[in-house]
Amino acid sequence: MRNLIFTAVLAFAGLFALSANATEFEAGKNYTELSPSVPVSQPGKIEVVELFWYGCPHCYAFEPTINPWVEKLPADVHFVRIPAMFGGLWNIHGQLFLTLESMGVESKVHHAIFEKLHNTPKSLTTPEEMAEFVAEQGVDKDKFLSTYNSFAIKGQIEKAKKLAMAYQISGVPTMVVNGKYRFDIGSAGNPDAALELADQLIAKERAAAKAAQ
Repeated sequence: MRNLIFTAVLAFAGLFALSANATEFEAGKNYTELSPSVPVSQPGKIEVVELFWYGCPHCYAFEPTINPWVEKLPADVHFVRIPAMFGGLWNIHGQLFLTLESMGVESKVHHAIFEKLHNTPKSLTTPEEMAEFVAEQGVDKDKFLSTYNSFAIKGQIEKAKKLAMAYQISGVPTMVVNGKYRFDIGSAGNPDAALELADQLIAKERAAAKAAQ
């Protein structure tokens, strides 16, 4: 009995220590509460969105931090990447991402595109140049070009633009949790803190969903 009590005390102390060590994030300072909130793409799951641009050095630097985190997300969390489109190359690269996503090969090529844009002089500015590059990664060139210029992708572009406006973003990388909370690396403090904030907001939404049940 004494051992059980001692174990319980240790467990409580451990939980207290974890709570004490957790960063205290504040609404209005570290993250913005969106009003109205933006509908999620998969109701019933907690959605985490990353808005990005392939040409953004901060997005590129964030990749080694966010990718392992995404791989470990629980089943009740749905992660979505959305390209930010502010004109020019932003739109061209956004269309590139949406094309690859529509083809189901985005995960296969995503890292290679970042490496290409940030470590070589070419910037993938035309559909033909993009098609040549993704073909080197094992993607069918002709299928890429036909998909890139399709009516369906034009619809996806408009959807991405409307979501970015609804999220009220002004830069990237920006994260949005469950259509309600928007923040970026700067407001959170650093890349690791941004994911810690995401975890806390995910837990908040999970608790709210359970309470509603």
